[in-house]
Amino acid sequence: MVGPRSGRRLLGWAALVLAAGYCLLAAGWYWQARSADDLAYGRARDAVLAQGRTALTALNTVDAGEAETGLRDWLAVTTGPLHEQLQRTGTADATTLRQAGTSAHGTVTDAAVTELDTRAGTARLIATVSVDLTPKAGSASTDRKRFEAGLARTADGWKVTSLTAVPVGAS
Repeated sequence: MVGPRSGRRLLGWAALVLAAGYCLLAAGWYWQARSADDLAYGRARDAVLAQGRTALTALNTVDAGEAETGLRDWLAVTTGPLHEQLQRTGTADATTLRQAGTSAHGTVTDAAVTELDTRAGTARLIATVSVDLTPKAGSASTDRKRFEAGLARTADGWKVTSLTAVPVGAS
């Protein structure tokens, strides 16, 4: 005959065995998740996001007094068609920037990876950018922009291949 005291003891042991079993299962799930492709995909997504944010900051920043340096920075964060376009128009762009005399400093305020194909080495990123404009004459202002950027994986990391302004109200 089982008394109330031995029943509680049996219930305590059963609870301990169930808790230990759950801990073993949780440890197995954790180990499986740490070694899965999902972790590698998450790391790639984080790299795209970080490098994309850096590139968009560079592409929205230029000092009118040092336009050539700004253009070199733009070339450093681009590849493909956008890079080729910047190479073709670089001299004219530098002249225009110097003549305008307006400096810009971009800050990515928010960004998200919308597409990532790790096998093809391509990604898409959307971002909002705050651009502080400092003209040669007049008062400074801030412009807020939204962009969609195409990126490609290169030997030097993720670089921007296309940059499109997204109008406000567009989905």
